[in-house]
Amino acid sequence: MINVEMSGPIFDKRPIAVIWDFDKTLIEGSMQRPLFKRFGVKEGDFWDEADDLPEFYEKQGLDLVSDDTLYLNHILAYVRAGKFEGLSNQMLTELGAELEFYPGVEKFLARTKKMVAENKAYAEHGITLEHYVISTGLRRMILGSKINELLDGVWGCEFAERVAGPGYRDGSAEGGQEATEPGEIQEIVYTINNTTKTRAVFEINKGANVEDSIKVNVSIDPADRRVPFENMIYVADGPSDVPVFSILNQYGGQTYAVYSPKSDTEFAQVFELNRQDRVNAFGPADYRKKKQSARWIETAITNVAERMVRERVDQRQASVAARVGSAPGHIKS
Repeated sequence: MINVEMSGPIFDKRPIAVIWDFDKTLIEGSMQRPLFKRFGVKEGDFWDEADDLPEFYEKQGLDLVSDDTLYLNHILAYVRAGKFEGLSNQMLTELGAELEFYPGVEKFLARTKKMVAENKAYAEHGITLEHYVISTGLRRMILGSKINELLDGVWGCEFAERVAGPGYRDGSAEGGQEATEPGEIQEIVYTINNTTKTRAVFEINKGANVEDSIKVNVSIDPADRRVPFENMIYVADGPSDVPVFSILNQYGGQTYAVYSPKSDTEFAQVFELNRQDRVNAFGPADYRKKKQSARWIETAITNVAERMVRERVDQRQASVAARVGSAPGHIKS
């Protein structure tokens, strides 16, 4: 994948990346619904409690709390209280298989990849399509979902089932704290919030997600970045995605907001985002062939691919012109 001779760009191929939010973008509502259903917990009660956590901690004199990811701590509180007894990463993966997607999602992901792969002009210039998910939700559930095999990468929040204690490297008795139940989650080890979503986008941009030697904070010339921002399309549902919308809008990417056709509130949110020029366009979360959102995203993919082809042709012609001298002409007296 990397051009080791370093006579050209670092990466031999430059994919197009369609980057997706998850909740309310690919599915209706939140992905935790199967979890609540499994344990008989009322979804509204859990989220009401989670929403009030900042005030709960502020009353303790804590001025800085992480609003976006406090719900993860509350999941662990439910585990400790026995309300999510036995909740493990394996169970989260299994629950992910129960997620139901908006109409057309699976076929859309497969169809667009095929659309690019089978175009001879795109193939000639090494143009491919990749789909990514960046979510503040639970990564294990996304990995267990029906669309995982169609994704090229997933960013989400992760739990550990075994906690490293003092001296854990020595193998001493206190070196590792076992889960309270076999495989039961007990610690948060990775989080994505509305702002750090942009970090994941930069990882895709620089190629840090596919090349271990590249770190997201290193300086890389724009010409060497694996997925330039102008080759990205970001699809999400609302105001919490504004940081990523802003990055892509600033650097020439394309942005699209979706809403549940059942929700007037979600429509109003994306309408306002579009009115404020936060997104290029918006439409209902329906990805079936010939539906508005499917057409817009497919057209955006095609436009990026065609531009990339033109750029490759122009670069090739410029390279040939630079290496080949002009033909001799007649000498005029």
